Amino acid sequence: MNEAETRAEHIDPALKIAGWGVVEGSRILREHGITLGRLQGNAKRARADIADYVLVYRNTKLAVVEAKAWNKPYTEGVGQAKGYAKRLSVRFAYATNGQAIYGIDMQTGAEGDAPHYPGPEELWKLTFAEANVWRDRFAAVPFEDKGGAWQGRYYQDVAITRTLDAIANGRDRILLTLATGTGKTFIAFQLAWKLFQSRWNLKDWKSEAEPTRRPRILFLADRNILADQAYNAFSAFPDDALVRIAPDEIKKKGRVPKNGSIFFTIFQTFMSGPGDSPYFGDYPPDFFDFIVIDECHRGGANDEGSWRAILDYFAPAVQLGLTATPKRTINADTYAYFGEPVYVYSLKDGINDGFLTPFKVQQIATTLDEYVYTPDDLVVEGEIVAGKRYQERDFNKIIEIKEREAYRVKLLMGMIDQRQKTIVFCATQVHALAVRDLINQMKTSTDPHYCMRVTADDGALGDQALREFQDNEKTIPTILTTSQKLSTGVDARNVRNIVLMRPVNSMIEFKQIIGRGTRLYDGKDYFTIYDFVKAHHLFSDPEWDGEPEEPAAPEPPRPLPPGPPVEPPDRPEPPVPPPPAKIKVKLANGKERTIQSMTATSFWSADGTPMSAAQFLESLFGALPEFFKDEDQLRAIWSNPVTRKSLLAGLADKGFSAEPLAEMQKLIEAENSDLFDVLAYVAFEAPTETRSERASKAKAVMHQQFNDKQQAFVDFVLAQYVKQGVDELDAEKLSPLLKLKYNALNDALKDLGSPEQIRQVFVGFQRYLYEPSAGELPS
Repeated sequence: MNEAETRAEHIDPALKIAGWGVVEGSRILREHGITLGRLQGNAKRARADIADYVLVYRNTKLAVVEAKAWNKPYTEGVGQAKGYAKRLSVRFAYATNGQAIYGIDMQTGAEGDAPHYPGPEELWKLTFAEANVWRDRFAAVPFEDKGGAWQGRYYQDVAITRTLDAIANGRDRILLTLATGTGKTFIAFQLAWKLFQSRWNLKDWKSEAEPTRRPRILFLADRNILADQAYNAFSAFPDDALVRIAPDEIKKKGRVPKNGSIFFTIFQTFMSGPGDSPYFGDYPPDFFDFIVIDECHRGGANDEGSWRAILDYFAPAVQLGLTATPKRTINADTYAYFGEPVYVYSLKDGINDGFLTPFKVQQIATTLDEYVYTPDDLVVEGEIVAGKRYQERDFNKIIEIKEREAYRVKLLMGMIDQRQKTIVFCATQVHALAVRDLINQMKTSTDPHYCMRVTADDGALGDQALREFQDNEKTIPTILTTSQKLSTGVDARNVRNIVLMRPVNSMIEFKQIIGRGTRLYDGKDYFTIYDFVKAHHLFSDPEWDGEPEEPAAPEPPRPLPPGPPVEPPDRPEPPVPPPPAKIKVKLANGKERTIQSMTATSFWSADGTPMSAAQFLESLFGALPEFFKDEDQLRAIWSNPVTRKSLLAGLADKGFSAEPLAEMQKLIEAENSDLFDVLAYVAFEAPTETRSERASKAKAVMHQQFNDKQQAFVDFVLAQYVKQGVDELDAEKLSPLLKLKYNALNDALKDLGSPEQIRQVFVGFQRYLYEPSAGELPS
């Protein structure tokens, strides 16, 4: 029996006997998708993780079962079962071939043969040895899926479960760390839904009696766009449960709103108020039961920050911080306040699982990335320092050279597909204005709103441009320029290009900027980072996506010298000097024509680690022996469309997809060659041949193998191969090629024979392309 038959005839009945799908509240999720598989280009993905069975009881995933065919060893699926159980954060995993069962306890590490599958209630008690009233109440509330429109991802389920466990066990400060674009609002909604429906509240949570009221929950953000997005996402709640706290409403009514269950506001609103009385003080300190602090690393937990006053005032509430940033020195205070996160899901995890879009990095350097004044240049404004080397951090802040910006924008517009949505990060709002104007001057589009600036100074006009940019049905505006405003809170799924025209000051900011492009969108296999400022070095920093590191302990303050304190003399505060005027330089005539650029592409391993071209080449060299042992075997595999496709899929699973292999073609100056030549060059140092040379060689040795009409078709296919590449030889291309060559398929059948004969011709001629130049003709 194959696996499907084994499952239907033996595993399904055994699970049913144990009560799964029979006992009320129990379910079996069959072929349950866990990950989507990393995007690899050309709408292809790496292999997805799919569990054969996930056992669910009381709306809680409890175990996975990995099935194998009847004639396979029953423990063959153990590795997969453990991997799936770890991802889903379930305690028990089972492997079976329908004849025997092997069980693993992921918590204790105990494993061995199991006589049968435990039933739903038995597995619940094994998973949760200690009873907890609130765990049971939370579990009784199913996730709200909006009629099937909202389907949680595995890591979202884990984050929600871990948070609810922390609440059920009395923890009052909780932290979740999840990468930008992984659905923190969805998590916040489901948490609020479970708390609301179970009637959890601070007054009743320690009592085993039925709770008396629904909780009051506050969603606290630092920007209106984030608060509005959350408010709209919570639409499944009753209308009278949702309250948007806004300053104009408070002023109109003369009081803060208190009737409701789920409140949304921003820190700035709560901190404002008449005189020295902030609005949050109009609520009793114990008014809110649960507070969600979005983007909590942005200052909410900082002891010196004014926002901390809000959190301290509402100290009785359970407070959940949401952040996209692992623990670092720069945000150590956030972790000190909330404690270690109950769950972490990184950017690298999201990309490798296929829930976030991978990226390429184009590194762009010019001969004017540094500037030293020479007397032939004209200082239009300000005072320049002779001999000073002005660097990237100085441009567009203390020195401005218009010709430099014009050159960089011209370079950018020539590199990107001008139809793709793009965000350009600039040094200042004034710089964003200049870049916007340059883009609009150089664009191919005729629309005057093609590029818009969105900064704090643009107000409502900028907000409107952002809303239209985020609308995937609209193509205008296509490019936005900004300085700081768009680094967070922009949910624009179809962003294809992120352009860095200013230095990035911190790893937190860098991650947020990169996160603008990571959201999935149909047909979007990757996005590209155009790096004009050498920010790519941050990808090599351990803080990019490595394990959290403990921040260094601060040095104790030095003791004051002995003796009585000396009072400083009374004197007026010195005036604050005005900022120096920006230096504006016009390059000497003809000098801008000497500016040159250099570009480079970064490579990435399967786990998301940045690699140099040499490292990628070395890694590929080490992986190839898994796929073929010598050049003859490579030729045999590559000569058949079926085995060639399987080889490319295997390489892609290892991180060597078509995109980086094409980049490697450029590096070894083999752009007009076949991907076969890249592999043969890397594995055996074989000389490369152009596709044209291969086609000519094939024609010379196979002219007696086909009749005239078949040879005419082969010649046509070879011409497409020379022009387009080896993809034209895929089996899927046969039908399009026939339609391209002949007016109708009936004409092709008349000339070439039956569909099977045509397929044999199409597959058969390909081996001649890859025969050794000095080899004998195949028999």
